[in-house]
Amino acid sequence: MPNPCKEDKIMRRLIEWGEGQPLVRAMLLTSSRAIPNGTSDILSDYDVILVLTDVHPFVEDRTWLEAFGRVLALYVDPLEPYHGCLKSGNVTQYESGLKIDFSLWPAEIIQRIAADPSLPAEFDAGYLVLLDKDHLTDGLMPPTYKANIPTPPTEAQYQTHIENFFLDACYVAKFLWRDDLIAARHILEAFMLQENLRPMLEWHIEINHGWSVKPGLYGQRMKRWLRADLWAELEGTYVGAGLEENWEALFRTIALMRKAALEVGERLGYAYPHELERRAVAYLYRVKNLEPEAACFVV
Repeated sequence: MPNPCKEDKIMRRLIEWGEGQPLVRAMLLTSSRAIPNGTSDILSDYDVILVLTDVHPFVEDRTWLEAFGRVLALYVDPLEPYHGCLKSGNVTQYESGLKIDFSLWPAEIIQRIAADPSLPAEFDAGYLVLLDKDHLTDGLMPPTYKANIPTPPTEAQYQTHIENFFLDACYVAKFLWRDDLIAARHILEAFMLQENLRPMLEWHIEINHGWSVKPGLYGQRMKRWLRADLWAELEGTYVGAGLEENWEALFRTIALMRKAALEVGERLGYAYPHELERRAVAYLYRVKNLEPEAACFVV
């Protein structure tokens, strides 16, 4: 099998830079670029852990980041505890298109992870050792590449996602009635869709792929795995700024949740809460039909 570290010029550049840095004792690559036959592309991040004798010089002066190009934008983590030590990091977007997410770890962290009988999810999902001057990584277990694959929900989790979904729908309706588009879209997309509908769609994917797929954060790669009719209905929930079209998007989102949740529930042996949906949708229509200056809510 070809060595990706030798074939990737950015990895070679990282290794060469690390070899010349006395404080850098080891360097590891995690996430999508560390997975054999992964789904990375030219815009994928390089998620790099720098194992250091002392993180403070790399935190106090971040000019070392310029070794990899001209920085366009930067997010900096504070020093925070992890495995009994202080770690930091930064997300770095370069003008060249290169993006490197550096984690800054003292050597004690990697030593403690290597001494553990199992890997943390970040490593079990996939890692590559790019550099190790002191054999700090020798005790690391090999990754199984199974971390971050969704597992079947309990019935309580299934029901909670649906109930929270309809609770959030009530907020969307309230904000739409107030003609408050930003708030309505935020609840619809960040809560109804991302927190409650997306997990249901991921469970649907896993059921049909033997609980073996990593859909990715925020729904990345979902189009690749989701059944075509469900994807088309999901696309239909994204609309413009019109008030009426956003009401329609709300009800289309509910229809998609019903369709996906019914199929997931049937496969897992869980009952879909039809009565909750009936009452919630009736409530939403009452809000929609309120006069703009209504003084009371008539049930």
